[in-house]
Amino acid sequence: MSADPAVGVVDLLLPAAREVRVSAPSAPPRAGRSGAPARAGLFLVGVLVLVASVAASTRIGSADVGWTDLGRALGARLGLATEPLPPLLDSLVWDLRLPRVLMAALVGASLAVCGTVLQAVTRNALADPYLLGVSSGASAGAVAVAVLPLSGPAAGTLGITGGALVGALLSFGLLVALLHRTGLDSVRIVLTGVVVGQLFTALTSLVLMASADADTTRALTHWLLGSMAPARWNAVVVCAIVTPLGLAAAWLCANALDGLAFGADTAASLGIGVRRTRMLLLVATAVLTSVAVATVGAIGFVGLIVPHGVRLLAGPLHRVLLPHAALAGAVFLVWTDALARVAFAPREIPVGVITALLGVPLFLLVLRRRGEL
Repeated sequence: MSADPAVGVVDLLLPAAREVRVSAPSAPPRAGRSGAPARAGLFLVGVLVLVASVAASTRIGSADVGWTDLGRALGARLGLATEPLPPLLDSLVWDLRLPRVLMAALVGASLAVCGTVLQAVTRNALADPYLLGVSSGASAGAVAVAVLPLSGPAAGTLGITGGALVGALLSFGLLVALLHRTGLDSVRIVLTGVVVGQLFTALTSLVLMASADADTTRALTHWLLGSMAPARWNAVVVCAIVTPLGLAAAWLCANALDGLAFGADTAASLGIGVRRTRMLLLVATAVLTSVAVATVGAIGFVGLIVPHGVRLLAGPLHRVLLPHAALAGAVFLVWTDALARVAFAPREIPVGVITALLGVPLFLLVLRRRGEL
């Protein structure tokens, strides 16, 4: 047996993995030392692609921004001896484009990691970051702040963001309270998440129908579909703190995730504290999802399709899968947001619409590659 515990889990239980719906490809690669250079090379390529994607996407939009302009804007902020840009162009690059692109990368990484974790915890191939009902709670909170009289008619983006975060945390608190009484097994997590999500979705619809006018409803619908347009540096800083912490928490539980993918009984027999680990992972994914949804709205399919696609390249072990999924999710959402900006220029469409249009055929392609379609 390999000295690596995670490798041992996979090698011993590989026959059982074929019965798990969230399992990796039917013939997962061996995780021996010979594969380490290839995985390191793949990760390095992913980092370079992400950096290039951020730089290229910053240039894309209704107003033309050249490579020189981008370099001058960054150089001025880094204290390099470069000629400053005109104020309007400098504000476009630094205050609008760059925070938007960085936010897309951070949110994409968060959603991909959450999807990867929840697919293992629930052993459900269709699990995504919104399985816990957090997005529905965030939507209800945002709508309540924007519509109800107590918020005032001039509630801005900051108020909506705060309301969305409070709603997301309330929905997760309700989920935890219900699961505390019934248990944390996979089926109960899924069913309780669906119930909580439907409850807050109904509350959102009720508030909109009872109190919102046509203009407010249209604006909130656009926000609920997901958009990077409101991203500013203060929100980017928050996500830049939360996302690495969430990824680190998930990565530290990588061996436990390998065991949970085979079921609670198998994980317990390997010495994994199933209940404690599940609760830790649920809290981490809920926080990541709450911050993402509160900032940019609910963006679907990223946390669903990216983990499945990355498993085809990186294999099933979560210590490898999680960082690669984060990179892939970041690159995917950066380019999806760029497409949302230019597809119907000068009108911008919600990025959630683009991810859905791209996600359906990509998900079908992944299922076909895995032999499940």
